[in-house]
Amino acid sequence: MTKPVRIGTRRSLLATTQAGHVAEMVRERLGREAVLVEVTTEGDLSQASGVPLAGSSNTGVFVGALRDALLRGDVDVAVHSLKDLPTYPHDGIALAAVPLREDPRDVVVARDGLTLGELPVGSRVGTGSPRRVAQLHALGLGLEIDGIRGNVDTRIGKVRSGEYDAVVLARAGLARIGRLDEATEVLDPLQMLPAPGQGALGIECRADDADLLGQLALLDDGPTHAAVTAERAVLATLEGGCSAPIGALAEVVEGEDGDEIWVRAIALSLDGGLAVRMSASGGPTDAVGVGTRLASEMLADGAARLADRLEDRLEDTDKRQNA
Repeated sequence: MTKPVRIGTRRSLLATTQAGHVAEMVRERLGREAVLVEVTTEGDLSQASGVPLAGSSNTGVFVGALRDALLRGDVDVAVHSLKDLPTYPHDGIALAAVPLREDPRDVVVARDGLTLGELPVGSRVGTGSPRRVAQLHALGLGLEIDGIRGNVDTRIGKVRSGEYDAVVLARAGLARIGRLDEATEVLDPLQMLPAPGQGALGIECRADDADLLGQLALLDDGPTHAAVTAERAVLATLEGGCSAPIGALAEVVEGEDGDEIWVRAIALSLDGGLAVRMSASGGPTDAVGVGTRLASEMLADGAARLADRLEDRLEDTDKRQNA
């Protein structure tokens, strides 16, 4: 008798819901039983202790414990929010599949059913993401942007209690846990580009498990995989020479000569006052190349200097205030 596929997941409602979705696909498409195995990650412990997660140095804090469990043989598969996965490879682990993606856009959950544009100047908006902070500042709406901690329920609860006027969250997370009706606005990517890989799931297994790798490939969605590959190539290239907040979104669209991949990306100073925004297109089979070229052009156009330019502006402001 074939053993059940053990699927490693974080303990949060969103994580277990996502892993449960993968378990259903395993049952329906692979004809195998699947069970969830809950694993406590560094990111979960950090959230519980109140230690901030924002910043590039914390990339992958939700990933490490799941990968360790995979390599120890405690689980056969690990399910991640793809935006949490580091862009560099991990010895002994393979990205086996990227299923069909949820809508990757961000949403607003605001008091009284308001949109961002309807919030009064000075309204308190919560987000734990530097990418969102920078793009919210760039909109020039005069909002007070504050850091916020906790899961989806906790963050929405802070709006309901009046502690915050609004919070910004990923649409995909609300959709997966059945709370999308609480969103008061879906943000157009022209206003706010999502994080690379947002809305997609990454299914990993051990690189030497050839049989399972081959089976899990049946869960992969080609256009989604190509799109997130391009986005992650943008992120990987920019991370090599840029510490600024980064957003990216790719889509596979039908062109005159067949399918093509279209990628948009932005890098910003933390205050949103400076930004480099570009787009590029190419063949879906060259997703890495398209994303890498786009990011390289952004670096050449000033993305690499965004952090330095922000520091210069802050120094100039201090000099004027002290004059």
